[in-house]
Amino acid sequence: MTLHLGRAAVQPDDDVVVLVDERDTSIGVAPKLDVHRDGRLHRAVSVVLFDDRGRVMLQRRADAKYHSGGLWSNSCCGHPRPGESVEDAAGRRLSDELGVAGCAVTRIGELAYFAELGNGLVEHELDHILVGQWRGAVTPNPLEVSEIRWVDPPTLLLDLAEVPTAYTPWAGPVIARALETRTLTKCL
Repeated sequence: MTLHLGRAAVQPDDDVVVLVDERDTSIGVAPKLDVHRDGRLHRAVSVVLFDDRGRVMLQRRADAKYHSGGLWSNSCCGHPRPGESVEDAAGRRLSDELGVAGCAVTRIGELAYFAELGNGLVEHELDHILVGQWRGAVTPNPLEVSEIRWVDPPTLLLDLAEVPTAYTPWAGPVIARALETRTLTKCL
């Protein structure tokens, strides 16, 4: 939705993404849907949550999402708003998608990738990967998430290898990086 104020059209914060160069230097902002059509590199966040048993929380994206609906993915993901830190964006998306508040997350690295999503849409992201540990309640937002599940890493890695089309294009690399690092943080 574009808001029109006088002659200028203003995009709400959730409708714009931060464009970056390969070093993650901000070079501007653009409407999210336009960027997912033309493939410009932009900043993203992906969070992987673990429980006390080392299982990974997966989410199945809501069918109505404008891309990758119905596919399994990492715990949550999204785009930092202009001026918002990666960590704050991760916290906002955890709350918006899963109803998870107060979970400390640690940034473990970045992943640049390009993936064709179908319907003329692409992802070209510099994705900041964050991990955390969660033992509290989860209340998925049905507009974002259709279901969640906790999966032990060996089962998850086998499923990613055997049925990659059941997952978002970024899920495998993001989860693999999180499992390699295994940096767990305490959550409130």
